[in-house]
Amino acid sequence: MDHSKFNSRWAVKGLARRTLMKLTAGFLIAALLPLSASGAHAQPSPLKSKMFDLSQEAKEVIREKPLHNGTVLQSFAIDNANGRIYTVQLMAGGQQLPGETAPVSGAARSSSGDLALTQLDMNGNELGHMFLKGFGHGVQIGVEADGSQAYLWTETDSVTESGSGWGTQLTRFAFQDGAILTPESSELEKYRLIPGADRTTVHIDQANGLLTMRYRLNGAFHFGVYELEKVKQHIYEPVVDVLQPSLGTFQGFASYGGYLYLLEGSAYGSAGSVEGTGNTYITVVKLSTGEVVDRQLILTAPELTYREPEGMSIRIPDIRHPQKAELCFGFASAFTPNRLASIYAFDRLLPEQALQD
Repeated sequence: MDHSKFNSRWAVKGLARRTLMKLTAGFLIAALLPLSASGAHAQPSPLKSKMFDLSQEAKEVIREKPLHNGTVLQSFAIDNANGRIYTVQLMAGGQQLPGETAPVSGAARSSSGDLALTQLDMNGNELGHMFLKGFGHGVQIGVEADGSQAYLWTETDSVTESGSGWGTQLTRFAFQDGAILTPESSELEKYRLIPGADRTTVHIDQANGLLTMRYRLNGAFHFGVYELEKVKQHIYEPVVDVLQPSLGTFQGFASYGGYLYLLEGSAYGSAGSVEGTGNTYITVVKLSTGEVVDRQLILTAPELTYREPEGMSIRIPDIRHPQKAELCFGFASAFTPNRLASIYAFDRLLPEQALQD
């Protein structure tokens, strides 16, 4: 028997066992360690995305549809999972709701922050409505789907300033056709993300699980981006917070991944808005830096009468492909007491190379 070969074989086997033990221990240690933000297994940043191309022609989503009240569209949100559009507007004057002693004027509704909420299908047909008394001005709302149930995110606890009601915190509630809610309603879940802030409005980025809140603090407007699930647990840790750039008349916002989209402008015949061209702009802010990276004059639907820009949302035609999204913006048209709502969308995202150039 060749003892040298025998010893050699056992040496190799021993080395193999020791190597295997070291590798196994290494894997166990690695499994117990927290994931590094820069490691191969780190979660992708929720602020990473492509940017919408605003230079293309916007397509029509719905055109000149009546809402539950005949007042101006204020904002809207799209429930992509269930194929619904939710709009808010200031309640029309002359209505008397249960518990009210007489019809209430439009000026009083505006001062109190009373809103009408309409549920539409994706063709713009009304399916239901709610009334939200004492909520705010409705500059922007969000929606979150939980199965077939839609939860609206809005401002609430309105305070009056310059004749209008403005929200001071956020709330979440289930859509319930025909319901009338007040800030004291038990159906509301409230969230005060930043003590002392007011003019609070909200957008839900359904594709990336983010909540963006616009708010005013010490006279300056900010946008804070939060993880939606953490907010629902009352954990208020912003992913990022940026100042609002200088704009004209603010009319709504939406966020999608790493970019924030801001809508501004006024109706034809006001604040320099000339019929046929208008002064509707969309400004794009890169959330990771707060810098303005694009600003475009929007010439969509110049033939609309009145044509006041109102509200933004993100449409995802197929929720199985959230990266194929559309940036939607609205217009109010026609005249009191029968205002109409239209929504248009940019459906092209810029390629990565274009963003780097």
